[in-house]
Amino acid sequence: MLHDATERKNTYRIATKNFNFAKVIREGIIKLNSKVWIYKEGKNRNLWIVEFSKSLLKEVNVKSKQNKIDYIRGYFDAEGGISQSSKVRFYIYFCQKDKIDLEEVKNYLIELGVSCGVTHNPSKKVDPNYWRFFIRSKSYKYFAKIISSDHPEKIKLLEMKI
Repeated sequence: MLHDATERKNTYRIATKNFNFAKVIREGIIKLNSKVWIYKEGKNRNLWIVEFSKSLLKEVNVKSKQNKIDYIRGYFDAEGGISQSSKVRFYIYFCQKDKIDLEEVKNYLIELGVSCGVTHNPSKKVDPNYWRFFIRSKSYKYFAKIISSDHPEKIKLLEMKI
């Protein structure tokens, strides 16, 4: 989730428009024995902030299979997507400006047995530094089973389509 976070001197701030998802993030941080705050940003904005101490992640390494699954799930919740329009073919994708970071996630997925498409730039005119790859259709069910999502909207889409 840190891909969507704002880094302050001593804390990380994750913003979301979905209050239920903010509560999911909060519960995950509480399970790691850390204090966490949720607050609404602005009176008229539909934006919730989850803030917690940077010390929580000081010495975190993504090494075990479960660490990789959890990391990919958080990455998907922050930087992934699912087609929502009934006018287009169903697809699952990851996108990010940091190509090296995106390739790391793709390699974790491949290591876990998820088949992925080619990392590509969908439009160099729009943004030459924007990268994306898709999950191949033969891996949709497997992706939904092992990676899934903690985001209330994404998990519903995964469950409806798979």
